[in-house]
Amino acid sequence: MILSKFKKLANSYGKERKPFLFLIDFEMKKPLIFPLNECSKQGVYFQVPGSRNVIHNNVDKTPIELNIYPMKKEKYAKSFFCAQDHLNAGNTYLLNITFPTPIKIDKKIDDIFSCAEAQYKLLFKNQFTIFSPECFIRTQNGHIFSYPMKGTIDADLPNAAQTILSDKKETWEHNTIVDLIRNDLAIVARNITVTKFRFLTEIHSNRKNLLQVSSEIRGELDTDWQEKIGDMICTLLPAGSISGAPKQRTVEIIREAEKMDRGYFTGVFGVFDGKEIDSAVNIRYIEHSDNGLQFRSGGGITANSNLEDEYNEMVDKVYVPLS
Repeated sequence: MILSKFKKLANSYGKERKPFLFLIDFEMKKPLIFPLNECSKQGVYFQVPGSRNVIHNNVDKTPIELNIYPMKKEKYAKSFFCAQDHLNAGNTYLLNITFPTPIKIDKKIDDIFSCAEAQYKLLFKNQFTIFSPECFIRTQNGHIFSYPMKGTIDADLPNAAQTILSDKKETWEHNTIVDLIRNDLAIVARNITVTKFRFLTEIHSNRKNLLQVSSEIRGELDTDWQEKIGDMICTLLPAGSISGAPKQRTVEIIREAEKMDRGYFTGVFGVFDGKEIDSAVNIRYIEHSDNGLQFRSGGGITANSNLEDEYNEMVDKVYVPLS
């Protein structure tokens, strides 16, 4: 489906108040939309706050054995320094660099979907699964909210919370994304406000526990926003937290640095229930590839970034969150 057709169909569903699920890739070349009552027939299973089409009975809670095989640091460094060249030239202020990591895990992809603990989960035709902690946008009572997530630290390090919140590089990176999202929301809403700034969320996983830094940004929508829902979603893409600033030029640099399409990784998926929308950024992502399963991850790069730290952050994000 081309993007213009997706917008038209989503707008039509919104006007009819017809519930649907949408899935859009990072490059916005393969947007998909499914009436909500047809998702199971299509092999699409989801969970967002307040809505799901699957009940997890008899979930296997045995410990997960996950082996990871990260790319060589030398290979990652080529993309890192490509990004640094553009940062130093002033072509971008912040960009997100991601790569796939081959993994071996003692569960099938649908079992991973069932046992992973996350606010937002998607299993798409047994091709890939997402267990995302990051909201893209949600609406409530005429308001739109976004929760950019930027900043990660090992929660078990001494003084982890104080360390991440006082880190100058992480603070600048988060401020940049908050400003970007404020500007994005201002295109589709008014009276934009940062209602919560740099709050911490702890994520438990099979490998280590992480603290992640988020903010809440709110705007007021027109009363007929549902009738323009397709336009609204696409106007806000790609998500700022997994692209960078300025967005259009930074996306071009990402393509140069990564040298591969991301596909549905770092795209978005969400549910319109006929009244409100809730959606996620497609991070924490496991997919089938020609060489077996792979986990995609990455992080934000600034002019002050350190190669060792950024490489380690990419590796640290390869995990399955468990309760």
